[in-house]
Amino acid sequence: MKGRYWLNFDAEAATQPLLFHMAKACPEVAFNVRQATVNDKLGVMAVELEGERELVKAAIAWLESRGVTVEPVEINTIEG
Repeated sequence: MKGRYWLNFDAEAATQPLLFHMAKACPEVAFNVRQATVNDKLGVMAVELEGERELVKAAIAWLESRGVTVEPVEINTIEG
């Protein structure tokens, strides 16, 4: 399964290496950052997650457990 998602996070999470830690917690899920705006107050990222459906769901749950809001992206939103 390959899916694209918006990740939205607050100031506390914006200072953490979230994708690094997600990759360590969920090593079977590949990620690709497609677009990002991150500063010390907030972060918005478009990422692509790829792996077995249940493993991608686990990676999303891991992110959400750290205060990240995860929403699906329309394909044309980041391709255009």
